[in-house]
Amino acid sequence: MTLAVLWFVIITILWAGYLSLEGFDFGVGMLLKTLGRDEQERRATIMAIGPHWDGNEVWLVTAGATIFAAFPEWYGTLFSGAYIPLLLILLCLIVRVCAIEWRPKINSQSWRDRWDWVHTVAAWVPSVLWGVVFANLVQGMHVEVVETASGAIVPANEVPADSLINGAAHQVTGSFWSMLTPFTLLGGAVTCLLFLSHGASFLRIKTTGELSRRAEAASQRLGVASTAVTVVWALWAQLVYSASTLSWVPLALAALGLTTSLAASRVGRGAQAFALHFAGIAFVVIFIFTAMAPDVMRSSADPAYSLTLTQAASADTTLMIMLAAIVVFMPGVLAYTIWSYKVFSGRISPSQVNPDEGGLHPTLIRDSAQPEAHIGH
Repeated sequence: MTLAVLWFVIITILWAGYLSLEGFDFGVGMLLKTLGRDEQERRATIMAIGPHWDGNEVWLVTAGATIFAAFPEWYGTLFSGAYIPLLLILLCLIVRVCAIEWRPKINSQSWRDRWDWVHTVAAWVPSVLWGVVFANLVQGMHVEVVETASGAIVPANEVPADSLINGAAHQVTGSFWSMLTPFTLLGGAVTCLLFLSHGASFLRIKTTGELSRRAEAASQRLGVASTAVTVVWALWAQLVYSASTLSWVPLALAALGLTTSLAASRVGRGAQAFALHFAGIAFVVIFIFTAMAPDVMRSSADPAYSLTLTQAASADTTLMIMLAAIVVFMPGVLAYTIWSYKVFSGRISPSQVNPDEGGLHPTLIRDSAQPEAHIGH
């Protein structure tokens, strides 16, 4: 049980790191067409996240792989039950890669504009869906224990509290639409607004000129909205769905981080405001995991069907091997992440960006498709 709790804490930290880091990537993507008024500003906007976005996604891979290894029953239940929203998130992440990498390949404004719209949509969709998925973990999904061979539902009074049943598994038996409730939709609004304000705050400290000033104004407006909506949702979660008094602690710290971020932004301390907002998002994630503990998949059908830490955990030997691996490799990952942000800490000036530089001319694309035609000349 001690190892299971420890790995639950580690997974919480990984998800907090991912959503705090990837959050400003999504926010910048959502604001790409709004704050970027011309090609110079849009290119500067993308350059701001250029050195970081793919590294930030490593946290997602690590968090998902860790759930798979440490809590396989949790992984199987969650990723099969929330298959549609998680698949949509994955597709958007893939499309966003194409948008960022392919945008500069052809020197055509229409080409770049199309990929900018793809990038924007691919940032909006995950920003909402992440909140919906995590809100479902707090609220509970329609989970039942089902016999693998027959598909029959095991009666709730026959489900043990601290172990799994041989030949049966926890399954989400509700439909995709059962995941959409006022509470979970508000959760989607929380992550969307938090990422928007996070992205604006990041652009404020990473760019110069009018783009930075517009980002500053946007971060202040969005910060007020995101803080208010987050507080309402978190109080709803705590008072209605959380059985833990401990979850009041990260809730209070999240509110403190977001409100002090607003105060720092008002007095012109952009870097401090971003750091406090970063901490605010991290504590929101910690609150979510604390609020749903000791369950990893809470059942809205019957509490007896809820999947607990003890039931979902791998064998102690597996958890010990994983712990040794993370002790060895995690410091290197953290050191590299900090180093990369330090190296690329300078501001980007849109006025110094050449909007006509880079990419093949559209006519060369057509010519290169027929290389044999050039050989004869």
